[in-house]
Amino acid sequence: LLWAVPEERDGGRLRLNSLCGINLAGHALRRRGIPYGYVLAPADDSTALLRVDQLARAGRARRALAQARIGLIGEHPAGFDTCSYDARSLEDLFGAQVDALALDGFLAAARNTPEQTRAMVLDRLRTRVPNLDQVEATATAGTAGVYVALQEALSARGWDGVAVRCWPEFFTELGCAACGAMSLTTEDGAPCSCEADVNGTLTLVLLQAIAGEPPFITDLVNVDGASDTAVLWHCGLAPWSMADPARPVQATVHSNRKLPLLFEFTLKPGRVTLARLHHTPQTGYRLVIGGGEMVSAPPSFGGTSGVIRFDRPALEVFDTVMAEGLEHHICVVYGDHREALRAFADLVGLDVLELT
Repeated sequence: LLWAVPEERDGGRLRLNSLCGINLAGHALRRRGIPYGYVLAPADDSTALLRVDQLARAGRARRALAQARIGLIGEHPAGFDTCSYDARSLEDLFGAQVDALALDGFLAAARNTPEQTRAMVLDRLRTRVPNLDQVEATATAGTAGVYVALQEALSARGWDGVAVRCWPEFFTELGCAACGAMSLTTEDGAPCSCEADVNGTLTLVLLQAIAGEPPFITDLVNVDGASDTAVLWHCGLAPWSMADPARPVQATVHSNRKLPLLFEFTLKPGRVTLARLHHTPQTGYRLVIGGGEMVSAPPSFGGTSGVIRFDRPALEVFDTVMAEGLEHHICVVYGDHREALRAFADLVGLDVLELT
């Protein structure tokens, strides 16, 4: 960070000449390929301090990704090329590593977790989910076992986030949903993505480092031009901290497979930031950045959903999604963190695609 302070034009000696100083320093850094940011403001300027905070969080995010170890459980489902990834390019660009774990081995570990440990997880759930005992008990205990197995893998393998092939095998082999376990794991600080979306998980790790709170990977499933709103939705893996306090978190079943455990709630109102590490062979990696306001609304669909009013007309946002061929998963976190994300992109040399 280069910081220059303004100097009064008082006819006397130019004492600091700090503006020229950061010009010199910027030239030297650029010649050496070293990224930097700058501030031109008095030391007590509140906007300058905000800029320092943004740059500091961008630096924290760069370190987080450089040290990130992303767990991958299974492969993405057939046809979901939006979840494909290139481990070598992720390591070259960010320093992040991908550690793959065979799905069969993980399912066996989840199946064999101790009943007593599962019971402790279920007791934790009952403190927040009033209808937990109204969904099928064996499947719910199975999801608790998935959570325990995720915690064991995180500890043993040093994962910072997890991309999970969440269907169909969790339903067909274990008889339960992975979603509830992934929600809890994200809430605990290790963000999870469904459908084995590695780039999505890395985006979640980025948002968590920037914002300091759990993020959520979601689909854009509905756009309404009349109300100028859209719906962000997924089956039920959002962290509890995103729930609207006006409505209780409910245990539910998967909308297609009809098995628990998932969490159903609406996203709380408030400012949100959207992001996605986007890749195509033509453009390489770009960072998609957007913003909007989550509004208070009844559930749009079963599972976890939220109604958002983007900072740009909703139909124009969707037009950008389609014109750019963006992935179907977008990541969201509460707060306005767009400037910090732009600073991060500058630090690592990513082009930015503005969604809103």
